[in-house]
Amino acid sequence: MKINQYEIWLANLSPSRGTEPGKTRPVVVVQTNLMNAVHPSTLICPITSQISLGATILRVHLNKGILDQLSDILVDQIRAIDNIRMIKKIGSLSKTQISQLKANLKIVLDIG
Repeated sequence: MKINQYEIWLANLSPSRGTEPGKTRPVVVVQTNLMNAVHPSTLICPITSQISLGATILRVHLNKGILDQLSDILVDQIRAIDNIRMIKKIGSLSKTQISQLKANLKIVLDIG
C-alpha cells in the first residue's frame, strides 16, 4: 500500500481515548513521503463532519467534493496510527488546502 503526504484516507481509529476521535473516518496524511515508504506507522490528522467555523487555527475547512459533506481537518488531533488502520485512499487535498494545513500546523506546533 502506497501512502502519500496530503492524501485523504479512510482509517479505523477505534478504540479512541479521551477526546480522541474514534470510529472509521477520513484522515489526512501529514507525514513526509520520505517516511511513508519505509515506516510502519503514519502521522495523520482526523477529519470530522462536525463543522466549527470559528476554529480557524485548529481546523481546516473542506467544502463538499472529495468528501460527501462539509468537513473539518482536526489540526490539533495529530497522531500516529499503524498503517494497518489505513483502509483505502479516497482523495487528496488541493494546493490551497495543503497551504492552509501547513500554516495551521506551524502555529499549533510552534515551528517555522
